[in-house]
Amino acid sequence: MYNRNLEKVIKSRFDGKEIIILYGARQTGKTTLITKLLSEIDNSVVFNCERPDIKAVLESMNITQLKLLFGNFKYIALDEAQQVENIGKVLKLIYDSPEFDAKIIATGSSSFELAGRITEPLTGRNIKYELFPLSINEIIENKSWLWAKENLEELLLFGSYPGIINKPIIEKQLFLENLSGDYLYRDILVLENIKNPSYLNKLLKAIAYQIGSQVSYNELAKMIGVSMKTVEHYIDLLEKSFVIFSLPSFSRNARNELKKSKKIYFYDLGIRNALISDFSSIEMRPDKGGIWENFCIAERLKYNKIWGLSPQMYFWRTYDGAEIDLLEVKNGKLFTFEFKYKAKGKHKLPLSFNENYKSERDILIDKDNFQLLFE
Repeated sequence: MYNRNLEKVIKSRFDGKEIIILYGARQTGKTTLITKLLSEIDNSVVFNCERPDIKAVLESMNITQLKLLFGNFKYIALDEAQQVENIGKVLKLIYDSPEFDAKIIATGSSSFELAGRITEPLTGRNIKYELFPLSINEIIENKSWLWAKENLEELLLFGSYPGIINKPIIEKQLFLENLSGDYLYRDILVLENIKNPSYLNKLLKAIAYQIGSQVSYNELAKMIGVSMKTVEHYIDLLEKSFVIFSLPSFSRNARNELKKSKKIYFYDLGIRNALISDFSSIEMRPDKGGIWENFCIAERLKYNKIWGLSPQMYFWRTYDGAEIDLLEVKNGKLFTFEFKYKAKGKHKLPLSFNENYKSERDILIDKDNFQLLFE
């Protein structure tokens, strides 16, 4: 079992009344994390909302039945809470009723379902957190910097889901091949009533081949044979299911800058490589640069979200090809990152960027100094 950085963050909010909402993709360790946290506390319990009897009691919204279910527990986790119809109203009832004084934690693998049913009923009554596959920072803390450095290629190829870190390579591959199928986005298929999941698979594969590059919804629509509106809808669902995330282009209206472009990355590279059935050595791959860029941006995103940092994240590019891989905006100041698996020569910001902006700190991240992602 791995210690997760979110443990400290969530623990610090146990004394408040707000309901804690923990989102995350399937298999990222939400149940393990909550079970571990509550095992250290007396009068606590974890209810699995996929159980029909528990689901029925919650959906009844009957105070008497809820009191019988909760008993005298003071800390109550509702695992896979998205399975409960009108979960937001159920949680609001529990929060507002003087009959209950327990601390409530709800977990869910599909933020679009939980958010859609929770956001409005629980305005001002909840705190949201996201649990990702293990971050490189968590791996270093649980193992060592040397282990992470020695096993970096495996992390780039097979990702960092908690259940596979210590498995042999063949078992990692089998795990990812199974996970990258319909199971990964099962909630989408059920809750959105999508009858042909092959389009989702085709879309994900098309995106997987384009990491590190700008994506065109119009081109993706033509590639998989659906409308551009459908592509937009599917990408939105996949983002809300924590499979992918997007990075918009940065512009303050300089004439030569891309203004409405987007790049799409995967939260876990193992999933991405499984989708295209390619676990070959990183050194020989033509997509090595895109893999490294995805790794660094995903790790930076995890770091910012885990610790409650909130910079705006972008990429920057001009029509003539000048580019910055990652640009963060914090309190009006710009911070820039360039990602090269193997750095060669001295790194310089594009002249066209320097003519219009000032970077407070510019960092080149390669395979030998990736600890700088967390500074």
